[in-house]
Amino acid sequence: MTVSADGYAPHPYIGGRLAALRALTAWRTQRPGEPRVVVLTGSSGSGRSRLLTGFLMLCEPEYRKRLPLDEMDPSTVPPELPAPAVPAPDGLTAAQVLWLLADHYKLNATSTEGVYAELAALDEPATVVVPDVDRAGPVRTAGEPARLVHEVLSPLAATETVRLLAEVPRPLAAELAEGLPPGTVRIIDLDEPEWADPEGLVLHAQAALNPEFGAPELPFTVDPAARLALGAAVGRRAGTSPLVVQLAVNCILMAPEGFDPADERHLPTSVGEALDLHARRLGADPQTLRFLLAPLALAEADGIPVHLWAQLASAVAGQDMSQAIAGGMLLAGPFVQPEEQDADAAEGGPEDGGRTLLRLLHPAVGEEIRAGLPNVAVAQTQIAMALLEAVPEQDWSKADPYVRDHIAGHTLEAGLLPQLLTDPALFVHADPVPLRTAIEAVPAEGLGAPARTYLRTAPLLTRTQAPTTLRAALLETAFVEDGLPEYAEAIHQRLGLELPWQTLWSLSLPGVSAVTVGSLPRAEGPAVPVAVLAVPAGTPGAHPVGDPREGSRSAVLVRGLVRPEDLGDTDTALDLAQVLRPSEEERAAAPLGLSRGADYLRVWDRTSQEVVAALISDTPFTAADLSPDGILLLATGRGAKALRIRAAGAGIAS
Repeated sequence: MTVSADGYAPHPYIGGRLAALRALTAWRTQRPGEPRVVVLTGSSGSGRSRLLTGFLMLCEPEYRKRLPLDEMDPSTVPPELPAPAVPAPDGLTAAQVLWLLADHYKLNATSTEGVYAELAALDEPATVVVPDVDRAGPVRTAGEPARLVHEVLSPLAATETVRLLAEVPRPLAAELAEGLPPGTVRIIDLDEPEWADPEGLVLHAQAALNPEFGAPELPFTVDPAARLALGAAVGRRAGTSPLVVQLAVNCILMAPEGFDPADERHLPTSVGEALDLHARRLGADPQTLRFLLAPLALAEADGIPVHLWAQLASAVAGQDMSQAIAGGMLLAGPFVQPEEQDADAAEGGPEDGGRTLLRLLHPAVGEEIRAGLPNVAVAQTQIAMALLEAVPEQDWSKADPYVRDHIAGHTLEAGLLPQLLTDPALFVHADPVPLRTAIEAVPAEGLGAPARTYLRTAPLLTRTQAPTTLRAALLETAFVEDGLPEYAEAIHQRLGLELPWQTLWSLSLPGVSAVTVGSLPRAEGPAVPVAVLAVPAGTPGAHPVGDPREGSRSAVLVRGLVRPEDLGDTDTALDLAQVLRPSEEERAAAPLGLSRGADYLRVWDRTSQEVVAALISDTPFTAADLSPDGILLLATGRGAKALRIRAAGAGIAS
């Protein structure tokens, strides 16, 4: 281990950054006069994530036992304290991050305002560290990092009982610090001279070139003098960017043939230069390398499946890139990070053995690639069209998980998402978390009726983590509620799914306080099954009940249980005394039973005791009844509806 000039060993993971580590340690120590809020920022690739990760190693009681604390500068070693709360936002919404924090402190709050109020009432200060704010959100372009700062981090920073350390992109750092009293906040910008660490960059480069740490044995890596000289040149050229150091070393070691360590012109000063210099040294057009990386720069989540790479790169380039990709890993390799996904996560990838995802080594590489595209929206349009073409038989149930779950993110940036939101099969099969996030990023006036129904239903889809069949059931009911029966019918007819019920009708009518099923005898033919709803007095079409001289007079609405029109014209002169309710014997002999809790309804098979449908709602249930032949009549705060229950399988409906 290298020893600094003052005789102390550096942090083994960070390797330097003494000034920044001292400031973070002072914050953790809660020294008098130290700011309560620290904002760690810098340009993308400045090393802020690595610095924070190394600092958290010192804050975690078990992990710090593995570090040579006695050999390190005491001013960079915080005291042993309980581990801080670290709600990592990678891939999460702002609301999810806040509730992670509430769970950590075991708060009883049921609203965001309640979370902040309970944090403010804690007996001891709450120490919170939020890393990687730039990686927040299920959809890259939906603006979740800014939402996280505005809706969560700023209120936390304003809460006097919270000690906050947040790692944020530079454009958001000023917003987080804005409005806080003087002396409350410190901004550590790793690109500023006060916090930059040029010596550390040189040490970083020299260590990365050392065969003892995994570098291949090459003339300029095994010779100590040559290695130190090259490392010094790499670090000097990189300015304040550890990422540029990493990319420079990657390019050198992955393709050392023809590299002249004495010629500093081959050493980059920026991410863009790293791309272009590497391509030229390999005799390739820099634009070819950028085309290869463009699908990864525009990707969602953890990256794109490797089998889609050539197709998407060709779409962006407007030419066949398969040959370039076939031998392109030497060209693209320094900037790409493959990730093996097991078969379960890949939902049975190629040959059911999992699959490989490709992503860029760092988000800053993606920023550079996107900045060089003539038109990002056009590129995303080309990718979206290629993804649609990759759906077998245009059947979303057969689509690759990446295509199915993330095409919405691509079409969002292309400006085409509303056009995609007309297919109920996509609504049913796509992961509701990224799909909901993408739809929420579209102005409400730009959404069609099916998309608005999906958005209304999405909280239930995400809250229940419902599998495909249950998502279909929730949406089928929602489409009927919102007057879109053709979409409900498409779910039944086109998707090949056996839903646990069919929604027969829905009535938007707040104030239904009780429901009952019954039958209305006819002079000729069988009795007509009916639904009787207790509704507020004065409801159009309802029959008054009770003495008109009493102020508590109410009304009932009677309609066909299976089809509202089954009553014909008889409901206008209906005698409520004629409506017959099922007898207790008929109910006991029915194949299905109904049980109800505070926030659920369950329909179960009396013979097998199997639950065949479990219903939840985004508005409270107010009443429910089950006919002997299995039609469930229920009311919520939104109105009433009737569902024909299928007597096998399980489901959830709203």
